[in-house]
Amino acid sequence: MLNRVWLGAAIAGVLLTTEIGLGAEPARWAEVARPPKFVSTEEWGSQPDPIPDERRHTPKYVTLHHAGVLWTADRDPVQFVRNMQAWGKRRPEIEEPPRNTYWPDLPYHFLIAPDGRIFEGRSLDYEPESNTPYELTGHLGVELMGNFEEQRPSPAQVESAVRLVAWLLAKSELPLEAISTHRSVAKGQTTCPGRDFARYFNGDPGQFETWVAAVLQGEQPHIDLGPPLENGPTELITATKRKDK
Repeated sequence: MLNRVWLGAAIAGVLLTTEIGLGAEPARWAEVARPPKFVSTEEWGSQPDPIPDERRHTPKYVTLHHAGVLWTADRDPVQFVRNMQAWGKRRPEIEEPPRNTYWPDLPYHFLIAPDGRIFEGRSLDYEPESNTPYELTGHLGVELMGNFEEQRPSPAQVESAVRLVAWLLAKSELPLEAISTHRSVAKGQTTCPGRDFARYFNGDPGQFETWVAAVLQGEQPHIDLGPPLENGPTELITATKRKDK
């Protein structure tokens, strides 16, 4: 299976080899370009506080999340990111224990908007934050805006996630096995990233992993989100409108 074997291919004259599994050597992928629709911290106006040196880490995993908050079409992704950063700094004042911890910067390294824009967040040099206890060191956090218990991610959002994860794996020389989700690393504590996004990580390999592998091999990922799950959400995030009170 894809994540249990040696992958070998000559792509544009670059030998692509990796062994994936426990104790594997660092993966060596062909060069992967930074994905399009990338919004740097400078472009959206990030204002982080200093993060202590003891929070520095070496990336070992890429972990997918959803915001868990229903997204409506009238919302502004830039303001959403700015508000999250400001809220993290004010948590000691406004949140009850144990959620009153101080977050000097965004909890995630990247956040992906419904239109596919990728907002750069916390520096990759530092571990993320979480309201669920698990070993944070080594995790690169990627959050998709929206609540995928109640709405479906957009095709643009999923494609940006696929290309971003491929870029991060190549950048940090990580194997496909490094891809994970919040609920799989914080077992029994959360449904994040929501059932309508988590579905793409089921199987061996999962669809998401297969799409990422295509990008790592210099191919176009054939992303098909498929029909809604039985008794699952049916509305795309880009179609959700704010309900009148």
